[in-house]
Amino acid sequence: MPINANALSGVEIVGIGAHTPDKVLTNKDLESMMDTSDEWIQQRTGIKQRYRADHENGETVLYLAKGALEKTLADAKMAPTDLDLVILATMSQEMTCPPTACRLVNMVGAGNAGAWDFSAACCGFVFAMNNAYGLMQTGNYNNVAVIGADTLTQSVEFNTHGRGAAILFGDAAAGVILRKTDDTSKGILGQAMHSDGARWDDLYIPKTVHDLNEADREGNTQLNVLHMNGAGVFRFAVGTFSKVIGDTLDAAGVSADEVDHYVCHQSNRRILDAAKERFGLADEKLHVNIDRFGNTVAASVPLVLNDLREAGRVHAGQRVMFVGFGGGLTWGTSLWQI
Repeated sequence: MPINANALSGVEIVGIGAHTPDKVLTNKDLESMMDTSDEWIQQRTGIKQRYRADHENGETVLYLAKGALEKTLADAKMAPTDLDLVILATMSQEMTCPPTACRLVNMVGAGNAGAWDFSAACCGFVFAMNNAYGLMQTGNYNNVAVIGADTLTQSVEFNTHGRGAAILFGDAAAGVILRKTDDTSKGILGQAMHSDGARWDDLYIPKTVHDLNEADREGNTQLNVLHMNGAGVFRFAVGTFSKVIGDTLDAAGVSADEVDHYVCHQSNRRILDAAKERFGLADEKLHVNIDRFGNTVAASVPLVLNDLREAGRVHAGQRVMFVGFGGGLTWGTSLWQI
């Protein structure tokens, strides 16, 4: 069940930033790679373009995360050495060991800040925000960076066979700096974190043949690429998205119109439009940027927040609902007063 936070101390968002690769991949570009069309993609997803990292020229998830963290620190007017923790939400780790977050801390000059990778697919940033808040309540951590970064275009096939996933995903990194404050009105008002592991194979990337589900062993045996039950994931998202928002609002004692911004994972425009209709939200309350970035996995939610910051729409005292859903299957929320 969603819970209400009984704050021991306040936590405020003092910095927001994002970084994308250089290359823009439009729907027209995809037409030359696979049997698809710009019109077909826009009708079904709302996506017009996405960014694609060039790994061969150094645009790795670490590179993107570094760019996002540096911009976030600059926005917070904070030195890297002021950070106590760096949490990197990603499913695009460059190595099994060490954690990419440790290399990130070294690259930005954050000294001996604690660091680890946090893997919860498209829910990674939202779950990491909830975890960071809890650690700041109970531990001696005053300044925490939470970054979401993924390069899932490295795990999809840019051909007709893989078009179901290829049209959706883009690469990016974005995040926030959290700072402890004596103002206990700032921080989490309510949150939720859920999973349904029985549906793990609706969205997965197998490493060995033993990871393949029974159906894929008879057909799609490709390894290290995304296997996706698109229709199943869509039904899951539509069914859980509005419910988890409603449950969190009820638990926090907050009405839908008392939230200033709904900062939601960008997986499909139709899912976002359904939530707007369910809660009667105006366009300016539920921001959409999937048309420009596609589905950027753990970077998706903070990318929306960064758009709001750049538009001058993020202000102290506002209530912001972060919402994620994705592989695992996982879904959750983090309702903040900022």
